[in-house]
Amino acid sequence: MIVSILFILCAMVLYCFGTYLLVKGSSAIALQAGISPIVAGLTIVAFGTCSPGLVVSILANIAGKGNIVIGSVIGSNFFNIGIILGIAALVSPLKIKMQLLKRNILILILATFGFILLFNDRHISRGEGLMLLSGILIYTILTIYFARKEKSREVQDEFLASANKIKTKWQWSTAMILAGIGILVAGSESLLKGAVDLSRMLGAGNTIIGFTVIAAVSGMPALIFSVVATKRKQYDIALGNIIGAGVFNILGTTGISAIIGPLSAIAVSNIDLYVMIGVVLLLLQFFRANQTLKREDGYFMAGIYFMYIYYLWPK
Repeated sequence: MIVSILFILCAMVLYCFGTYLLVKGSSAIALQAGISPIVAGLTIVAFGTCSPGLVVSILANIAGKGNIVIGSVIGSNFFNIGIILGIAALVSPLKIKMQLLKRNILILILATFGFILLFNDRHISRGEGLMLLSGILIYTILTIYFARKEKSREVQDEFLASANKIKTKWQWSTAMILAGIGILVAGSESLLKGAVDLSRMLGAGNTIIGFTVIAAVSGMPALIFSVVATKRKQYDIALGNIIGAGVFNILGTTGISAIIGPLSAIAVSNIDLYVMIGVVLLLLQFFRANQTLKREDGYFMAGIYFMYIYYLWPK
């Protein structure tokens, strides 16, 4: 068991380092290409921080472990909202200033319902994967369109301040992207090795391991990024990262994995899917006038996550 845990811890370190290089390199190239800081922050950064989940899902599907893919997708969204958003609220109360993020919450809710409908037979075919992947392309186009219409000076300054920290020559940026991808692949192989071995020793199925261990470890980079952004009072960046990562997990990770090979996960129960949509619906509170996510809300969200993990874990 100690060896398995070491593999998992090694993956966590590699994920954080690899994601940092990938996000910094890709963001620098995007900004040099004339993409606005808001667009870069809501798309490239959000997708980059959930890239560990994509890489480990692709490798798991290639290895014939589709249940890990589905488990990690469901678990990642639960982890993003329950833990990442919850901990960010504990660091500082959160309030959305950018209207676009409210639209993105609706997209996340619709994407979640769409995933549940497609997965009703516990199977995602290549055709359904293509549908999901098309959704992420539409989401990205809409995000770019509405982000460019953002007029709030306060919001623009928030993203600009973050973008000014990312200045690198394109040669170094390209090298960082390639190095980041390589490190993420190594981290994913280490995580799969440790998680699968751990599941056998504990008597937990691959779906549960995907829902818990793989989802949590894959979400570490997004957690660190969101907490740092919150401490800097960059609330829209932190929330944009969480929401964007959720959309990408459902549409992008599932879609790409299913195109590589059809996905099946018989062990996923209706309760898992109901909890998934229930947690996402918690985000609707941001639509209330002057609604702020307070510290007590953060405790509540984190508490729901840990209670459900306790319910799932083999006794």
